[in-house]
Amino acid sequence: MARYTGADCKRCRREKQKLFLKGSKCESAKCPIEIRPYPPGEHGRGRTKDSEYLLQLREKQKCSRIYGVLEKQFLGYYKEANQKSGKTGENLLRILESRLDNVVYRAGFAKSRDHARQLVRHGHINVNGRKTDIPSARVSVNDIIEVREKSRNMTPFQVAQAEAGEKTVPAWLEAIPSKLRVLVHSLPERQVIDTQVQEQLIVELYSK
Repeated sequence: MARYTGADCKRCRREKQKLFLKGSKCESAKCPIEIRPYPPGEHGRGRTKDSEYLLQLREKQKCSRIYGVLEKQFLGYYKEANQKSGKTGENLLRILESRLDNVVYRAGFAKSRDHARQLVRHGHINVNGRKTDIPSARVSVNDIIEVREKSRNMTPFQVAQAEAGEKTVPAWLEAIPSKLRVLVHSLPERQVIDTQVQEQLIVELYSK
């Protein structure tokens, strides 16, 4: 499985905002974007002309980095979203939100999407009673996602139970921390997705 292995904090600095890729570090004073709030590299502090194409590209890069999706897979999601009825941008975000690793993260069982992806890949998550170790697997309405019985005593899940309630769970999900379980009541509408991206710019980029 291809994945990005570079420095996550450089990605936040490149987008000039926190993408919350490192869990609790992003909330602390040690977050590099708090110390160096400009893009990395020799010319990071220089002024860049924000052309229309650059704005569209940066928005696409920001979205793919937030969800931890590489270019080929992201393009595939866009093509799928474009074939569905409704607004392409909203369809795209709905597809990204319905990934299993994102649901595990949204439920508060992991500190970041990278952490959630690792938990899924290591076989700690069941979907409707069956072990699922594919982070990109899509959840559906009425699915039940839960931590496997033999994994519940692991530190990450004990921490998740102890910190239950500190993180807001989206309305389309119902987290049950005591059982390390999350219920999917619906797929999300745009108004309940708090990802700070302008999806129309992504649509414009790929529509050229």
